Formats: sequence, structure tokens, C-alpha cells
Amino acid sequence: MRNFAALLGCAALLALVLVDSESSAPFNSALLAQAPVAIPPMEAPARAEGSLRAFTQARYRADLVAVQRSRPAYPFWQHIYTIPDGRIIYGSAETGRLLASFPTRGNWTREGVWEDAALEGTLDGLRLQSRLRQRRDQVEELLEPIVGPVVHNPTRGRFLTPNAARYGSFLSQWGDIYERFGVPAEIGLAQAIVESGLNGRARSRADARGFCQWLRRNWNHLNRLAPNVIEWENQTTQAPYCAAYLSILATMYGSFIPALSEHHAGGVNVGRTVINGERLGGATAREQYLIGAEFARDLRNISIRRYRELFRTYGPRSFLYAEMVFGNTINVERMTAGTAQTEIFAMRAPRDLPLSEVKEQTGLSTDEVKRFNPALVRRVLARANVYLPEYVPEFGPDVSFWHRPAGADFASVIDEFVRLEAGVQRWHEASFESVLRSFERRFQETDSEEGAVMATTLAYVIGDLRTSRRAAILDEFRTSGRILRLFQQGVSELRAALSGA
Repeated sequence: MRNFAALLGCAALLALVLVDSESSAPFNSALLAQAPVAIPPMEAPARAEGSLRAFTQARYRADLVAVQRSRPAYPFWQHIYTIPDGRIIYGSAETGRLLASFPTRGNWTREGVWEDAALEGTLDGLRLQSRLRQRRDQVEELLEPIVGPVVHNPTRGRFLTPNAARYGSFLSQWGDIYERFGVPAEIGLAQAIVESGLNGRARSRADARGFCQWLRRNWNHLNRLAPNVIEWENQTTQAPYCAAYLSILATMYGSFIPALSEHHAGGVNVGRTVINGERLGGATAREQYLIGAEFARDLRNISIRRYRELFRTYGPRSFLYAEMVFGNTINVERMTAGTAQTEIFAMRAPRDLPLSEVKEQTGLSTDEVKRFNPALVRRVLARANVYLPEYVPEFGPDVSFWHRPAGADFASVIDEFVRLEAGVQRWHEASFESVLRSFERRFQETDSEEGAVMATTLAYVIGDLRTSRRAAILDEFRTSGRILRLFQQGVSELRAALSGA
């Protein structure tokens, strides 16, 4: 797919570029402006006077403004999961507005669906390329003079639609879980759409599993740290840990944008991206990430081999990930408003609970029990949670923390935690471990369900920060003279590409 880009010099760069998430090919138009263009700073939210929600919503709004400014096509990605498979859709790269849809196999002139009637005759009388990739690019070239830059992508409606019908009534309860940990419901659930299509039993080829697609070994490690049994196939079990992890990363970066990307691309890749953005003049991690992402994307356009050390495996899908999540917040809001919501009650099983007993006690069908508990095959394991539309005392204590206001102790600690000073480099320093360990202990001492989740997830993150080679790799990337020279070479080559365009 052809791209249109304008990188904005060493001081700042944030310009419009759309990348086809299905393509592994490098893109061929990456230009660096000679004169820097100033971008109004996106300040981290000041300390909120009100609640945790007010503070994290301020962080989310600042992120949304940044996405609207630097990735204006983000609304386009809502359509990927709402239009049935087998279509190629086109949208405006300037607004994200859906323009047209064509069959992957079929006659585009006769079978195209145009959202804008003024465009309906665009393909009339033209001979289109027979190969799909070339045909997509050809139609892009035809549309651009009429509507401006466009983006196109295959649809994946089957990834979400069946699960939305089955689990859409749970969105409000899952959203309350995310909010408890300082993550706006729309962001947390949009990430779940992109990762798993809301399917608790989803598995990737890399063996990532469940609602937010953590690798199996990571779930196993988390299960060893947790005081209770984690049955990862249950979305309502996963959601608190997904939320806690995203909350921790957003606190480290001061933004949900790089936090989301780390989940997809990995901490080292995002760390390199942020460092590159800092070198290019970004003032906050939010700016640094967005600037560094554009820089990596455009260097890939010039030469993946020559500049690989500056971005490694941070590729086109990494570039798009946060944008896709923000686009699907629109689907979260629409689905939640359009579906009657159901309460979910959680009970901590004191012993193994056979499926037959759960059915007998509740009068629910096997299918309905498994809708609430996708992990349930024959029995719920002792010390795991069983989820039902009402509380059943025989199945253990009610641990549905999302039905109750947060306890004063937890509310105080989480509110203080999310306001920690952001800074990737600072969080990787050995001296900062004591700060995180203190919060781990304080969360544990709240003697609450959500406190135990935060303590467990913090222990997991601290272990990753301290025992992986992540800190050493990023320190070398930051201080290496060879890397700095390669970075400067990349800046010069991008400038030269622009001046020769």
C-alpha cells in the first residue's frame, strides 16, 4: 500500500500516515520535513481534585486528543470488526469515515457498496487489476484525487460478531472491573475486542490466550503468584488482571497509548520507540512514543536492513495497535448501549464444584452456565471463581468486588499509585524497586480482592523489570555511540528524501 507521510524534523514529528495492518511489505513514502513543526505539548493531567476516575479520565482525554491529532483515521478501525469477513473496506485517512466496501472475491464495479453516493461512478468503465493487492492500490490511487488520502484493510467481522452476541450483555460488569483499577472501561474493553474479540478461550498461534491474550507461560507465572486459582478462559477472571496490568503500564508511561503498545509490541520495542521520540524532541512519554513510532515506520520505508537496530521488531502492526484500540472504543460504547446488560456474581469455590451440581443448584442450562464460565468443562477448581447471574451461598463467599464501592484503604492506595511520577528510565532503575515493593505490600494489606489482584500483578511487573534484560538493553540503546550515529544517519536520510521529493 502506498503511504503519504510528513515527518517533522528533529524537534517534533506527528503527521498523517496509515499503514495496512495485513501487509508485511515495507512502505515506500517516508519523508522528513526540513523545518520542525511545533506541536502543542500534551501535558500529563495535573493532580485531580476528585476521584481516581476523574484523574484517569483526564489521562484518557489527553490521550484521545493526541490520537485525534496524530492518527485522525482511528475511527476507521471500528468497521474492521463490524463488517462480515470477505470484504475490503476503504476509509478517509483524514477523518476515518467509511467510504466503500468491496468483496475480496468478485466484481468490484458491480458489487461495491459505496457509503458516499457521490463516489458511486468512480470505477465505471475502468479495467481493474486482477491481483487483489494491486487492485487495492489501484482503487486507492483513483480515490485519492477525489477524497484525499485513504486507508484500506480486510474485514474481520467473524472475529467479534458471534462473541458480541454471546457476551455483549456482560460489558457493563467488565467495564466496572476495569474502572476499579483506574482504566477507562472503553479502553480496556476495546483492547479485549482487538485481542480476542471478547472470546475467553481465544488462542493465538504464539500461544497467547484469553481475553487480553497473554502468553500461556505468563498466565502460569501469574497463577503461581496469585493467592487464588486463575482459570484464564473466564473473561471475568482475566479482566481484573488485564486491567491491573494496563493500569501499571499507564502509570509508568503517564499515558495509555504506549501502555497499550507495550502489550502488543513488548517493553523493549516500545522503550526504543520512546527513546527515539525523546531524541526527536518529544516532551512527554505520550509525545515521545507517537513521534518515535512515526520515525520507526518511516525508517522501515527506507531500509529495514540498514536501520533495523533502531526499531527491531516494531513493525506496521505495532504502529497501528493503539490506534486500532482507540477506534474500537466506539464499538464498546455502541454495543454496551445497544445490549441489555446482565449482572455477574462471583463466588470463590471452597472445593471442586462439578458442572452437574452448578446446573442442579441454579436450574441453568449447560450452555448458560458455560456462557458465564467458559473455562468450565467438568468442574470449577477449588479456590477458583464460579460466575453466575445471581449469588448462590453454597458455592462460596461473594467476591464480586465490582458490585460494591471500593474500600477506603484500596481506594486510597490505587489513587496514590496512579499518580506516581511517570518515566520509563526511572522505573527501570534498581532504586525504584523499593517504591513499587512498597505499593505491592500496601495493596496486599488492604485485604481486598482488588488489592490482591494489584499486588499480584505488581509482583509480576517488578519481576519482569528486574530479572529480564530489558533494563540493560534499553540502557545500552540510550547510551551507545554507535546507535546514536545510526539514529543521526536515519534523520539525515529522511531529510534528504524529503528535499529530493
